[in-house]
Amino acid sequence: MSETAQSASIDGRKLFTFLCMVFGMFMAILDIQIVSASLSEIQAGLGASQDDIPWVQTSYLIAEVIMIPLSGYLSRMLSTRWMFALSAAGFTVMSLMCATASTIEEMIVYRALQGFLGGGMIPTVFATAYLIFPREKFNVISPVIGLVATLAPTIGPTLGGYLTEFGSWHWLFLINVVPGIFVTLAAVTLIDFDEPDLSLLDHFDWYGFAAMAIFLGSLEFVLEEGSGEDWFQSGEIVFFSAITVLGAAIFFWRAFTAREPIVDLRAFADKNFAMGSLFSFIMGVGLYGLTYLYPVYLSGVRDYTSLQIGETMFVSGLAMFLTAPIAGRLMSVLDPRVMMAIGFSGFAIGTYMVTGITHDWDFWELLVPQILRGCSLMLCMVPINNIALGMLPPQMIKNASGLFNLTRNLGGAVGLAVINTLLTNRQDFHYERISETVNWSRPVVNETLTNMTHAFSELGQNAETAALKTLSGIVTREAFLLSFSDIFLILTGLFLALVAALYFVERPKPAPAGGGGH
Repeated sequence: MSETAQSASIDGRKLFTFLCMVFGMFMAILDIQIVSASLSEIQAGLGASQDDIPWVQTSYLIAEVIMIPLSGYLSRMLSTRWMFALSAAGFTVMSLMCATASTIEEMIVYRALQGFLGGGMIPTVFATAYLIFPREKFNVISPVIGLVATLAPTIGPTLGGYLTEFGSWHWLFLINVVPGIFVTLAAVTLIDFDEPDLSLLDHFDWYGFAAMAIFLGSLEFVLEEGSGEDWFQSGEIVFFSAITVLGAAIFFWRAFTAREPIVDLRAFADKNFAMGSLFSFIMGVGLYGLTYLYPVYLSGVRDYTSLQIGETMFVSGLAMFLTAPIAGRLMSVLDPRVMMAIGFSGFAIGTYMVTGITHDWDFWELLVPQILRGCSLMLCMVPINNIALGMLPPQMIKNASGLFNLTRNLGGAVGLAVINTLLTNRQDFHYERISETVNWSRPVVNETLTNMTHAFSELGQNAETAALKTLSGIVTREAFLLSFSDIFLILTGLFLALVAALYFVERPKPAPAGGGGH
């Protein structure tokens, strides 16, 4: 066999192995959102309380956010093969256990373990992409991981809605079992990119790990629960905020003083990695924020079912899928900064269009904004990944990948916390302003109330009470819609600011191939 043919053969095997790993990452990211549209069904099946059921999602997020930065160290210590195989196997077993849970306590424990173990697959795939493929192939590989990272959380509610509608909530977890076994076997038999360095176990920084777990776990808890608990009016939120600060102080101290820190922060000294992480953080706000906001509107105002919401939001996923090959092609002909500028601008236009939302918007009014969202996310994510990770020295990539992926998850958590708080505060503000205009000195108000009272009296109801209740409901609805518009206006400004921030990004310089085989 000629050297060229042998090289092509090796590349083909690497590509197949990488795609198997990508599939594992897809499952891990998908499971963040797959339960979001089906929490009521899980609640009924487990007999859980309204306060406990959000922990089915929160426990997964907290555990995953701890594993993601840790994965770089573990991957160097165990090797990519065993790190990924153990993550995939653990995720698969815990998925099966989630399906067999009979109490909410069991479900929360299994979901936390599922998130912790599965979280190791996500940054490992990102690191592998930039270690085993030459840089000239990044325009093919980057759209694959960019598509999965953005598509999985977007279609999660859609897939979850279908599985629950046509099966039962157990299938939210059972769907992972067979693919998980396949990915585990593929990892064990095919991955041979590096060797383990078990000497790192001797220098494992247990104090740093404990501090990081306390820091990130408490931070995620505060961000998830803060808006519902009125932030610092809650003693619980104050306590965990203090724990977050303490954990952060110890973690950063150990990161700069330990012989082998759990997380190596030196990657942030690279300007492009730092800017890429900032962009990833804001993309997390946009990605998870809109995946949350649209269902809130569609269920709260339009009374859509989980299935209808999923079908409406599938547009973004389809747009991402169709844009991925275009983004890959553009990577080879456009400056990545130009691609990001187009993507950020498109996202801003899409969110600005929604600032005019009214109570009767449905699929067709949301169609173009969702297409812009999907296309823009892909146009952004592909060059962001390359800017952040594609230019780093190979020995830094595994740790840097964990940090980079952490920023996206934290962006989503911070974004959701801020969005929830702003929605509440702005709705209260607009309700007061609208209420001031709905007073009996205005003829139009009296006329509207009279017409409503007359309509309800013909239906044999307590006409005056029903009319007042309906009028109050309209005021509440309009206040909510105005607060919704405010959030989209803020997101518009945020993404336009990212266009200006591109000034600080250096154009990637030509460099040698990313890596070889072993």
